[in-house]
Amino acid sequence: MKKTALIIAASMCVMVPVLARQPYPEYPTAQPKVRFAPLHIYVDSGERALGAFQFELKAFGGQIKIVGVEGGEHAAFKEPGYYDPAALANDRIIIAAFNTANELPSGRTRIATIHLQITGRVEPEYGLELTVAADADGQEIPAEITFETGEQK
Repeated sequence: MKKTALIIAASMCVMVPVLARQPYPEYPTAQPKVRFAPLHIYVDSGERALGAFQFELKAFGGQIKIVGVEGGEHAAFKEPGYYDPAALANDRIIIAAFNTANELPSGRTRIATIHLQITGRVEPEYGLELTVAADADGQEIPAEITFETGEQK
């Protein structure tokens, strides 16, 4: 009996240090990188006054969540445009706005800023499409839409 206990104790003295040196399996303990970034949307209507617009923004690659929509720089579009909150779940948003005031922007103007939560290290790519741009009378006008990333507006 003493011999068995002695063998067990000796085995423990050898096994415990050996087991203590074995690495534990690696578990993903680090949370994915999360950051917030604005996406500034611009419409250039040339010399024509911009009275209305509708655009769609989609994100490809990366993982984003749209967390806010801010209006534009000109008083005519200071308030955020109309959008469907249910569409935000699919990494896309459609925004539309109109204004029939006398003072409307022309040329390149920021019409919205979309605030994003980006998860992971993959930089998303964006698809931006101007569905329509119109003047105060509702007549379609030629215009181009672009975006810029970063804090500067």
